[in-house]
Amino acid sequence: MDTLITMAAIALLIALGTRLIHRLNAQHDARIAAHHFGDPFPAIRRPPGHSHPTPTEQAAHHRRTGTWP
Repeated sequence: MDTLITMAAIALLIALGTRLIHRLNAQHDARIAAHHFGDPFPAIRRPPGHSHPTPTEQAAHHRRTGTWP
C-alpha cells in the first residue's frame, strides 16, 4: 500500500512539474512575441544606399561557385 501511495505522489509531482514548465514556456513565448527585434542601434540612421539588401537583391548578387563551364 505504501508503494502505491509513493508512486501516486511521484506521478502527481511529475504532472505538476510538467504543467509548471509548460506555463513558463508559454509565458516566455508571449514575452518574445511582444518584443520587436529590429536594428541593433535604431538611433543610428543608415546613409542612403546602405540599407539591408532585399532577398531579390541578394539573389542577384549571388555567384555560383564550384560549377565547371
